[in-house]
Amino acid sequence: MKQTRRSLLKFIGASTLGASLKLDTLKAQERMIQRVIPSSGGLLPVIGLGTSRVFDTDFSPELLKPRKEIVKALLNFGGSLIDSSPMYGRAEALTGKIVKDLNIGEQLFLATKVWIKGKEAGEIQMNASSVKLNKAVIDLMQIHNLLDWKTHIKTLYQWKEEGKINYIGITHSRSNAFGQMEKIIRKESIDFAQFNYSLGETEAENRLLPLCRDMGVATIINRPFMRGKLFKATAQKALPNWCHEFNINSWSQFFLKFILANDAVTNIIPATSKPKHMIDNLGGGIGPVPTKELQKRMLDSV
Repeated sequence: MKQTRRSLLKFIGASTLGASLKLDTLKAQERMIQRVIPSSGGLLPVIGLGTSRVFDTDFSPELLKPRKEIVKALLNFGGSLIDSSPMYGRAEALTGKIVKDLNIGEQLFLATKVWIKGKEAGEIQMNASSVKLNKAVIDLMQIHNLLDWKTHIKTLYQWKEEGKINYIGITHSRSNAFGQMEKIIRKESIDFAQFNYSLGETEAENRLLPLCRDMGVATIINRPFMRGKLFKATAQKALPNWCHEFNINSWSQFFLKFILANDAVTNIIPATSKPKHMIDNLGGGIGPVPTKELQKRMLDSV
């Protein structure tokens, strides 16, 4: 039988999900895998939440409610990281409202970005992000797409020393920026690097991931589904029979566990606006992780 996100929901007994979803009552059978942040020794759950596009909405009840349920699911299954940016429109403000309404600021690892040119403009933007997110100390501040990074890195060093942020990072979502990212990782004292890596985009496997492992830099993986392209590629395919051995019950979990098979990956941030898909994604961070040998077989399965 073809395995889909829908079949996973049946598997976890969540067939009643929808407008009346009650995630408070859902309990994960196992806690999510955690991996070490090399610069601090702290632990971070491997599945987080991206907010690009999907959290850029108004605060109307019909749009706010499912996004609250998404965040509840994240916490319920042992996750904590939410990634945002000023580039994502209203996503920071919406995330901040959820943080305030649910009183969960201390339970979350909130990551956002500076995405503007100039020192003063960068400081103004980062302070605004803190207010929008309802978080006095931002867990991770990243330089978005490396924009004016030489200016902002100095500010981030200062802010980290002053306790305004806990970690420093850089981000990009295209492999043509990997060369510049490699130079920064080798030269600067950063804690995190965020970039694209997936079953359909594997260049980071031979470049950024081994470098980050060697340099003691945590990694956040964006575009794990290539903005839905991987689902289209597997729409008419059944999961391999061996998937149940690794707690893989849907293609989303297949794609996420392919990424987690690389032990240099610290966290993955799939984005969604649907609670049932969030639960599906979170299942990708539970249970055994495929070996490197099996990861190669996974490439041949798609």
